[in-house]
Amino acid sequence: MNFPLFQRFTSLTDPTPYKIAYDKPDATTLVIDALMDHLRMRAPQQEIIIVCIGTDRSTGDCLGPLVGTQLAKHESSYYSILGTLSQPVHAMNLQDTMSLLKTEHPNSFIIAVDACLGQSTSIGNIQVLTGPVRPGAGVNKQLPPVGDMHITGIVNIGGFMEYFVLQNTRLHLVMEMATIIAHALHRSITRLHTVTY
Repeated sequence: MNFPLFQRFTSLTDPTPYKIAYDKPDATTLVIDALMDHLRMRAPQQEIIIVCIGTDRSTGDCLGPLVGTQLAKHESSYYSILGTLSQPVHAMNLQDTMSLLKTEHPNSFIIAVDACLGQSTSIGNIQVLTGPVRPGAGVNKQLPPVGDMHITGIVNIGGFMEYFVLQNTRLHLVMEMATIIAHALHRSITRLHTVTY
């Protein structure tokens, strides 16, 4: 069954949630549009920090670190990055990372990036939503919520044997989604600063 190019779900107060299929020709443009919609929540001059959650020890869970690694190559002054392949933000250090952010960057606007599991018809979708992501929920871990907004990539099917499913996720899919997310984040935040300042 084919999933639509993107699906919008109604919201009375927050920016519209988006669900975008990674394999559409204009997926990057659609993610940029979704990000620009959500980045309007950011106050003027508010520092942007992108927290890329996951581990390089699991194919399905390396989406966040892959995005962080690609963003780090830009060396942009418009945003800071936490979570790369070399220095991942994962279940073992997430609490400390968030505590450090609250202490050293209390007024920052945080964008969380994470992989997630979903229905088989949603695999390959990139979601852009307001509010925090809840890392580890798909594998029954109790971790702190992260982000003023978040981006998730549905990398595989959820509902059973989650650890096994994450370990057996196709790297090609994760890499393609990470590239789209990284490009869209860099371009949308750069555009935001170019227009604003």
